[in-house]
Amino acid sequence: MKTYFILSAIGKDRPGIVADVSEVIFGCGGNIEDSSMSLLRNHFALLLLFSTDKEEVNQKLSSDLKRLEWEKNLTVFFTPITFEEAHPGDRGESDRFKINTSGVDHAGIVFKVCRLLANREINIIDMKTHRVLSAESGTPLFEMDIDVEVPHSVSEKGLREDLHRLANELMIDLVLRKM
Repeated sequence: MKTYFILSAIGKDRPGIVADVSEVIFGCGGNIEDSSMSLLRNHFALLLLFSTDKEEVNQKLSSDLKRLEWEKNLTVFFTPITFEEAHPGDRGESDRFKINTSGVDHAGIVFKVCRLLANREINIIDMKTHRVLSAESGTPLFEMDIDVEVPHSVSEKGLREDLHRLANELMIDLVLRKM
């Protein structure tokens, strides 16, 4: 019977982080099924879903990952998940949208946009943010790209109006488009 795990790891960026983590998973008979990995300034982060057919793998996995933390200076967390969590069914009737924002950087942009989405039961599927300096003035600019699932029960027109109001309040540009 397959056992499924979610694993996250983060550490100062260097060549070999993915090889080190995947070696431990492979050594436990694991197969990486889904992953998301990203470089964030000078730190690298991994989020993986993997499975293994080996019985009683928790102890070996735990000790091998602890060793990896010590030897490679990584912070690693893992937890077993159920088959149902590893293979979620249909989430219901929804449409996918992309939200792109840009504007002068200031505190609260992420919080206020994400709170608006959460209050409407809109699920964030993927999100990336980036702070850059304006080439002309050197002013810090903030960009955010979000992929969301909007339930059919949410009015697209109402969502657009609410996002427009929020963009005006935050003094940012915000574009919502269907994927």
